[in-house]
Amino acid sequence: MKFLQYNENGQIKLAVKRQDSIIPLHSVDENLPQDMKGLILKGSEVLDELRQKISSYSGTTLPLHNVEFALPVGNPERFLCLGLNYVDHAKEGNNTVPEHPAIFMRTPTSLAAHNQPLLLPKVNKKLDYEAELLVVIGKEAKYLNRDNALDAVWGYSLFNDGSVRPYQRWSTQWTMGKNFDQTGGFGPWIVTPDELPLGAKGLEIEMRLNGQVMQLANTNDMVFDVVTTLVQISECMTLQPGDCIAMGTPSGVGYPRNPPVFLQPGDIAEVDVEGIGVLKNGIVLEE
Repeated sequence: MKFLQYNENGQIKLAVKRQDSIIPLHSVDENLPQDMKGLILKGSEVLDELRQKISSYSGTTLPLHNVEFALPVGNPERFLCLGLNYVDHAKEGNNTVPEHPAIFMRTPTSLAAHNQPLLLPKVNKKLDYEAELLVVIGKEAKYLNRDNALDAVWGYSLFNDGSVRPYQRWSTQWTMGKNFDQTGGFGPWIVTPDELPLGAKGLEIEMRLNGQVMQLANTNDMVFDVVTTLVQISECMTLQPGDCIAMGTPSGVGYPRNPPVFLQPGDIAEVDVEGIGVLKNGIVLEE
């Protein structure tokens, strides 16, 4: 199933995607939580019951093209990202392939929903794109191991890790360049693990800029797969339901190109991962 949050008259609501429409979850079961984190807290057991109800549902639906998407998880407690998690991407920037997952964090204010514009900062126009698979955590998890790590995954989504490169390189810490307001696309929905290969392995990942393919790889190419990443992160911190982990980007980003390619006002950036969908964001100049 594909779950999403949308904005209706100023209220964030929860829905499930079915073909070219969405089904508001309150229409399926008025006792269900009306936000994604609340649904996640219900546990994976609720999904089997929901799947049956949705398959026979014949009530109200909304056309997908009319939906104003919201972030799939609003204000995640932790939004973690992996750097240099594809060998070719590390090499294109003359970086060393890390021996352990290189983790940094993003703030909720740096995120943008599907179809919401990414902001090109007025102080610096070198905003780069990065197509990524994203993992959403489904339960509290500490000291995971290789056998139970995937039990902590509630679903998968897409991320465009928009990066202001000069600020990213101010120091060895990447925080400044990765946290400009509304520069990271997240969405459009969360896909439950039963619809994808185990650990989201073997999925084609692609970034298109104005229709041109800029990045093309496979999630098998990741240095640290989902299991390894979850095991190592959970050694440090207790993961919570609704936490998000962006799994790094493959080669083909803009800054190493000759000439470099950075996002411009009017551009359309699309992240496409097999079996999940397409995350689309336009680019506008910050006022």
